[in-house]
Amino acid sequence: MVRQDALSLRCPKDWTLETGAMEYTGSQYIGEFVDGRMEGDAEYILPTETKYIGEMKDGMFHGQGTLYFPNGSRFDAVWEKGLVVKGTYTFSDGLQYDTENWHYCDSYDRRFYTEICYGLKPAGISQLTNMDPPRKIPPGCYDCGDGFYNPNTRIVKDYNYRFLRNAGLPLKRLQLH
Repeated sequence: MVRQDALSLRCPKDWTLETGAMEYTGSQYIGEFVDGRMEGDAEYILPTETKYIGEMKDGMFHGQGTLYFPNGSRFDAVWEKGLVVKGTYTFSDGLQYDTENWHYCDSYDRRFYTEICYGLKPAGISQLTNMDPPRKIPPGCYDCGDGFYNPNTRIVKDYNYRFLRNAGLPLKRLQLH
């Protein structure tokens, strides 16, 4: 939400957003204002890098709009006063969630979505994730979603071997007396 003191307090129809107005939430708003409120076609970026592109009214998602998530998935919806009226969630691989007939990876069919789309691998060739081909993780490292963790260097690198972050301190081992 935009702080009132971040708006120049002239005539409300002339209100403009000043730098730092979203500092409390860490969000970013690119769009129009009506009477000092976010309204009209807009782009709203949350601190998590989730992005909403769509219609706003009275400072809330209202009308057609899409949430784009950092992992590549999206949620297309019709909103009313900030609440979803109806929507469709699409995973980053193109699989759409269906509330009525959801049969993906259930107790009857344990295949990955790529196996449903492109068929099963020949006998002896296992598919361990939905990604085909799977990510290459160096020996002794662990996949952590956005890259791989090397316990020897305590560094997380992306799948192209670029530095992402240092890992936290190691957990202290319990000593039994």
